[in-house]
Amino acid sequence: MAYLAPAEFATKMVDAGESKIFMSTRDTLIRAFMAGAILGLAAVFAITVTVTTGSPILGAVLFPVGFIMLYFMGFDLLTGVFVLTPLAWLDKRPGVTLNGVLKNWGLVFIGNFAGALTTAIMMAIVFTFAFSTEPGVVGQKIAGIGEARTLGYAEHGAQGWLTIFLRGMLCNWMVSMGVVGAMISTSVSGKAIAMWMPIMLFFFMGFEHSVVNMFLFPSAMIMGGGFSVYDYFIWNEIPTALGNLVGGLAFTGLTLYSTHVRTAPQRSASR
Repeated sequence: MAYLAPAEFATKMVDAGESKIFMSTRDTLIRAFMAGAILGLAAVFAITVTVTTGSPILGAVLFPVGFIMLYFMGFDLLTGVFVLTPLAWLDKRPGVTLNGVLKNWGLVFIGNFAGALTTAIMMAIVFTFAFSTEPGVVGQKIAGIGEARTLGYAEHGAQGWLTIFLRGMLCNWMVSMGVVGAMISTSVSGKAIAMWMPIMLFFFMGFEHSVVNMFLFPSAMIMGGGFSVYDYFIWNEIPTALGNLVGGLAFTGLTLYSTHVRTAPQRSASR
């Protein structure tokens, strides 16, 4: 069958988390770099579609192609390892330590950021003819997003910080559902459809994704956004990443693990 039962794909989640922890530093950085680069390209693609067509829903419908490409290539996003690697530690897999989980997160963050920044620089050069002209409408739109999602939150103080944290939670609830959804199916088309739905939802709703933002905000600063690196990290990247961690792990990772992995022996015994 092309469908796996929840107990089966939940175990696959733990296995995937374990394999990522034991992956070499070289491979972790390469895979994270490529994931950040591809996701940045998908973000600018979706914004370009939205600006040129005037249809935000169309941009949201097409944005998931980036996630699908990087998933099929075996690349890693910070939002994904936030959910999967702690499960291997909670499951007490041999050799898995909390330090190993944190090291994986750090390496993936560095790789994602480097890849997204590379794409941001390349696209800024494309939009400005190597900085010889002003950016076009798409570049201006990106700069505006950067300001709205840093200074716009800062205007509300603690309430703004809480808002972006919650948007980060909601984002990775949906994104991690896409990652796990791909494990449900054994067919290429099934995996793509399972990823498409929740990722489209997060993008259209304007939730905050830490890796997408690693592209958007450096790109916005390069193309004239009126905010600082401090604004970016304090009023976007840090609360977004924390929200991604809490939302993905609490709503997806721990719920599936507790009800489909931890309860499996008791369920079998009761039969």
